[in-house]
Amino acid sequence: MLREINFDGIIGPSHNYAGLSLGNLASAGHAGETSHPRAAALQGLAKMRHNLALGLAQGFLLPLPRPNPVFLEAIAADGSEDPRLRAAAWSASAMWTANAATVSPAPDTADGRCHLTAANLVTMPHRAQEWPDTVRQLQIAFADMAKFTVHDAVPPSFGDEGAANHMRMCAGHGTLGLEIFVYGKPGGAFPARQHEQAARVVARRHGLDPARTLFVEQNPVAIAAGAFHNDVVAVANERVLFTHEQAFADPDGTYAAIRAALPEAEIVVVPAGAVSLTDAIASYLFNAQLLTLPSGEMALVIPLEAWEHPRVRKWLDGMLASNGPIRQVLPVDVRQSMANGGGPACLRLRVVADPATVDPRFILDETKAARIEAVIAAHWPESINPRDLGSAVLAEQVISARTALLMELELSELV
Repeated sequence: MLREINFDGIIGPSHNYAGLSLGNLASAGHAGETSHPRAAALQGLAKMRHNLALGLAQGFLLPLPRPNPVFLEAIAADGSEDPRLRAAAWSASAMWTANAATVSPAPDTADGRCHLTAANLVTMPHRAQEWPDTVRQLQIAFADMAKFTVHDAVPPSFGDEGAANHMRMCAGHGTLGLEIFVYGKPGGAFPARQHEQAARVVARRHGLDPARTLFVEQNPVAIAAGAFHNDVVAVANERVLFTHEQAFADPDGTYAAIRAALPEAEIVVVPAGAVSLTDAIASYLFNAQLLTLPSGEMALVIPLEAWEHPRVRKWLDGMLASNGPIRQVLPVDVRQSMANGGGPACLRLRVVADPATVDPRFILDETKAARIEAVIAAHWPESINPRDLGSAVLAEQVISARTALLMELELSELV
């Protein structure tokens, strides 16, 4: 039976605040601060358990090899390189699996298989190194070739940031959907990371019906304000689009196209007069998980920062009182991720599939969560200062921590 599975990234033992992401205001604002990898990973695991307890299917993806020896060799690292390049080799940003790939479920594709295209992430050096290791992991998790096709990244000429700039709307997760690709245009204050041509390549690879595929421009004002991905200003689930008023360059045209393809669509627009772009980006209101609960009701899993923000909270209270399509708001603590610019939605990749067709080593249950928790508590560093990146002692700890987790989960092929 097809159902939505959220694959969260386990936050890696090298989680740090080096401030490498141009246009990510939270990342820049916390650059140079001491991070807490153990607390970060436990917060992420608690969010997974929270969703598991709601009766939802929950998977996970593993941290990538860090410090990345392939990247260090490619930059001829000898200790004299730019410290930011050195820090890139240690980046734990793969924890934000919304950037791992773009996923088209089987009902939408020409060959009836679920297609996943790894994102090339070429705009940022610390992320551009991720996709080969991501593909290795996806090929193991989704190895059933009768059900899945895993594609390499699109050519690096076209920047692709994965599911963070992709939405899917449908009557139900297992039914034919409308896939919406959101791209930016270059020339603004910050780089537009998702290129239109990358989105079109992915759509062609996945065999999507052009009549049920939209390509929508993100509002350059939103990018300039710090919405480096579309999922910072909009999120969709089944028939509902939850969006900021200033998310799209042509909002009226976007809404009309959605309603033409999916007449049952409900569009919940948050006015800029109630929640400004500045407030939306600071609180990550839209970088939330909009989920369908087993009861059929929709719930919005938001970061505590959104719940604690007075103007955002006022709008959320009004929304809940209005008896609209979103019936619950569920705050979670992911502060360590938030400080680096990633909220609840950044931490997960949505895959619609039969869980029985996925490698069970990547599917979470409470017993496995307890085993992962024990490894994190025993092996993850308590804290990392960016000045320590490059330390041989820290490198040994980070490598051994990841290896311990892989051994615990019987995934030695990823060592």
